Order: sequence, then C-alpha cells, then structure tokens
Amino acid sequence: MTTSKADGRDQRPGERGDLLDPLCPTRRLLDRIGTKWTSMAVKVLAEEAPGELRFAELRRRVPGISQKMLSVTLRSLVRDGLVARRVEPTVPPAVHYRLTALGLSLETPLAALRLWAETHMPEIDRSNQLADASPPHPR
Repeated sequence: MTTSKADGRDQRPGERGDLLDPLCPTRRLLDRIGTKWTSMAVKVLAEEAPGELRFAELRRRVPGISQKMLSVTLRSLVRDGLVARRVEPTVPPAVHYRLTALGLSLETPLAALRLWAETHMPEIDRSNQLADASPPHPR
C-alpha cells in the first residue's frame, strides 16, 4: 500500500517521511504526543507497567494538570491505542488506565528526550538569559 505525499509522489510504508509534509509519520506523531501532558502521562503509566492507575491517582502524580486536561489527554491516548481504559461497574465507576504494548514502546524515546533535556536545558537557559540581557537586534 502507498500513500500520497504532499507533492503527489507515492510514499511506501516504512519509507522515511519529510517532516515538512503534513502526512509525514513523524509529524503526525508529534502532533499527537508533543504535549507535556502526554509525555507526563506516559511516564507515570510506564512507572506502573504492567499495572494500572485510576484516574484520580494519575491526576495526583501529574503536577499541575487539570481534571479536564487529563481527561482530554487520556481520551487521545486511548484513541491512538497507546493506553487501555478499563471501567469497573461500581458507583461511582472506577476507571483504570494502563499503557498498551504500543504505549510502553513509546517510553524509551520519551526517556531519551527527557535525558537530552536534563543535559542541555542549562545551556538553553543560559542562552536565553544572555539574549534577554542584550539589546534587541534591529530588524
């Protein structure tokens, strides 16, 4: 099976995409998982793997996330097949979440990104401080 690229050429499955092309697999993935809330939810769920977490516990472990944002994030992860949702028919219903095998496979690249950030954010912060301290550049 092939899909069409933005320039009309065919792209075969597994072929490297063009990040500038809206159909590029990398670009499409970044659109889905490129938020801080998604990466935090995946990290917290990966720490429990193969176990589950209830919604309230997930919210406690993700500092600063609102109930609505966690709900939206989890709904998206479930839709993409990265997270499984299980509802116990209690009153009120107990809702549990866990990473699927696909979701768990995402933890390694996200961990690499966290390591890169921990290593390089001091340099980026210094660069920002220098830029903020210098006079603005004329256009």
